[in-house]
Amino acid sequence: MDALEAVIDAWFARTLEENPVLVAVERDPDAGPMERRWFARVVGEEKDTSTIRLTLRQRMLHHETYVMPAPEENHAAFHQHLLKRNSSLVGVSFCVGEEDALLLVGALPASTVDDAGLDRLLGTVWTAVERCFRPALRIGFASRFGGTGGGN
Repeated sequence: MDALEAVIDAWFARTLEENPVLVAVERDPDAGPMERRWFARVVGEEKDTSTIRLTLRQRMLHHETYVMPAPEENHAAFHQHLLKRNSSLVGVSFCVGEEDALLLVGALPASTVDDAGLDRLLGTVWTAVERCFRPALRIGFASRFGGTGGGN
């Protein structure tokens, strides 16, 4: 785990300098002894900012991104839209988290964690949020946009 932690730390340091999508990284000092955790803040166009929580455990690097709160309306259409989106995603999927919030989650085997894998993870999460955020918002919070929100 120490070696993978060093790979991830070095990748974050380089990526902060080279990729304007990544704007901040913090370590979680409260992570347990069997895991290491980072919080990476990324900027987007459709969603201003997102935070990706990466947790390195013995066998996997888990990641989770908060996308939005639970929908206020059109619950069935909202969830149907996201389930359909899941079918085109690779390495991540939308799921319901605490308080029914919408999350984007995934995991990489620890043995595959390298610069290329971390680049893919960042790009995949960023792209999924950018493509899905506004349509999901318009469905789950339709009355705020003056619509019914029933479509894709």
